[in-house]
Formats: sequence, structure tokens, C-alpha cells
Amino acid sequence: MSLVDLPLLPLGKGRDLGAERGVECPGDLPAASDPDLVERARAAKAALGERVFVLGHHYQRDEVIEFADVTGDSFKLARDAAARPDAEFIVFCGVHFMAESADILTGPDQKVVLPDLAAGCSMADMARLAQVEDAWDAMADAGIQDQVVPVTYMNSSADIKAFCGRNGGVVCTSSNADVALEWALAQKAHLDAGAKILFLPDQHLGRNTAVLQMGMSLEDCVVWDPLQPGGGLTAQELQNARMILWKGHCSVHGRFSEDVVDELRAKHPGINILVHPECKHEVVLKADLVGSTEFIIKTIEAAEPGTTWAIGTELNLVKRLADAHPDKTIVFLDRNVCYCSTMNRIDLPHLVWAMESLVAGQLVNQITVDPDTERDALVALQRMLDLPGKSHRD
Repeated sequence: MSLVDLPLLPLGKGRDLGAERGVECPGDLPAASDPDLVERARAAKAALGERVFVLGHHYQRDEVIEFADVTGDSFKLARDAAARPDAEFIVFCGVHFMAESADILTGPDQKVVLPDLAAGCSMADMARLAQVEDAWDAMADAGIQDQVVPVTYMNSSADIKAFCGRNGGVVCTSSNADVALEWALAQKAHLDAGAKILFLPDQHLGRNTAVLQMGMSLEDCVVWDPLQPGGGLTAQELQNARMILWKGHCSVHGRFSEDVVDELRAKHPGINILVHPECKHEVVLKADLVGSTEFIIKTIEAAEPGTTWAIGTELNLVKRLADAHPDKTIVFLDRNVCYCSTMNRIDLPHLVWAMESLVAGQLVNQITVDPDTERDALVALQRMLDLPGKSHRD
């Protein structure tokens, strides 16, 4: 089923300097209406040859995915870049934290380029280092810091990953969050009071994993609000909690609602509801299947012809899946179109501008992580890579 009947909303218009990283493109950005954009992109990529490696996240526009050497989730792409040490330039068509991870994992002579510096991630930006350090101090004041292991989702800034590395914590993806939580709890198993986890920055992934996969209760979970004094929690609430969830969320996955699930089940008897674990707990409880982006893709690929699916994840991917599988009915789990607006800032004009600049010998929009942050972030990433079992997918 095609999704062309959905109302399209304008994307990438304006910017909020209080919430987004980056600046406007400093160069001469080609017009989106330029009929030669596709040919210009092909020519620039051909001119760069093996010097450039283009990464395309699953949530990117089709016009950008066309020029990606590999597609995938954020950590897979960063590892793909690390596996190409001869590529001088890594052009990451994704968002800021993803490009940071690529810079951390690639060699010192490789340059990571983000075609639009305003392509941030609202979830990652909901946990700032100063806020997390304040929360850490508050946990010391409550007498629980020695029990707490910080765990950060891959969708976080490099300095938050580094914070976890410095403080005995680990990074996780949506595929291995349960294994990461098991590891974290084991680090403090020798304490009579047991371990607590500070989960950053997505409260929904943390809650869904703790309750649905780890056997915890909702009462075991509290939410730390960085905009409230003391996180909005008392010392007693912190002491009683097992999961301290950062008040962050994905602006796309947070939109999906349980009432739409009910509407779709009434309209399409036998429909399968497939959602990402960044969705709200109430939505996940009503879903048939829950899993990472790669899980969603593989589930649809393996689904029987004639089946009907409602998918709760970013619309570019849902539309791509619908177009690739016309033998199945695939609908979007929302009443309105909902692209990831910051991801969609990486469009064909920005990609052309970035690659043509590289052809001209001008390095633009380079993403770099300072050596100290890189060192500590690598500690947390390596702990994740050392986890047993599950693949490291978003």
C-alpha cells in the first residue's frame, strides 16, 4: 500500500537555536529545484572516488539514500566507516551524535562530514553533560551514587557516552538494552542494597526494557526531570528506585498513541502492530511485536504476502518498506505524517554542496570529538561490544 495519500507537512523550515546544534550552511547551497542536482551528486561522488564513503541512515530521504554506499542504523554505519580506513572522507547522512560516533571509531586521518550541521537529535539534546553531572551529584547527596551504574542509549552525545565511560557505565542499543541492564546490575551485585541504573536519555526505551524484559515493575522506575530542582524527586524516591529514567524521548516515536492502535485494529481486523521500543509504554503494551529498526525491516521482509501491518517508526522508513513490499498492506501508526525533521535536514542540496566542496579541496562541516571525550566514550562503547549475546543494532 502506498502512503502517498497522507498529507505532507513542510520539513526543515526554520530552526530553533535553543534546541538544535549547528548553523546555517555557510556555502552556496544549490536550489532544491535545480534539475541537475542528481547529476551533480553523481559527478562529485565519482570525482572523489575511493576517497569518500557515504553513509545513509534508514530514516533518510530516498533522494539521499540513493547515493549511500551503505545504509543501516547509527552504530552499524559508524562501524562500517571504521572498516574503511582508506576512505579519507566519511560523509554521514544522519544526525550529529551519529557522526560523533563515526569520528570516535574511525582513524585519526579520516574526516567525518555532516552535510548540515543543524541535523541534530532532539532526544540526544535532552541530556546535556552539565545536567547529568548535577544529577550525579544529587545521587551522591541522597547516598546512592555508589549503587548507580549509568547506561546511555546510543542516541546520545559523545560527552554523555564519555560520562558513562568515566563512571563505570556502558552504552546500549535498542537491540541489546536488556543485556546492558543485566551487565549494569551485575556490577553492583556485591552490595547489600543492590544496584540502581541511571538510564539516559530515553525514558521509554529504559522503562520498556526494565519492565517488559527485566521483570521490574513500574513502581521500580522513577523519572529524573533535569528541568526540576532535584530532578523532581525526593531522596527517598531515589533510594527506593531501581531504574532512574532520564526525562527524554524521541520526538517521532513519542507521537504514537494507543488510541490509534485501537482504531487500526477496528478498521483492519487481523492487523499486526509493529513498533520501536522508543514508543511509549502504553503503545508497546498494545503492540504485537516490538524491536529495533533492523528488527522491523527483517520482520516485514519475512512477513507473509497479504498480511497487514501498522508500523510505529520514522515515516521515510515506513514508506520505503511499503514501496518495497507491494504484496503487503503497510500503514503508518499515526494520523499525521511524522518525519524526523532534523534527520530530514540532510537533503540532496546539502549533500551536493558538501561533496562538491570536498572535490574543490574545501573540508566543510567536519565533526570532531576531542581526545579526552573520545577516550572515555570508547571505554563505554567497548564495554558494550564486550557484552555477550545480542547484536549491537539500534
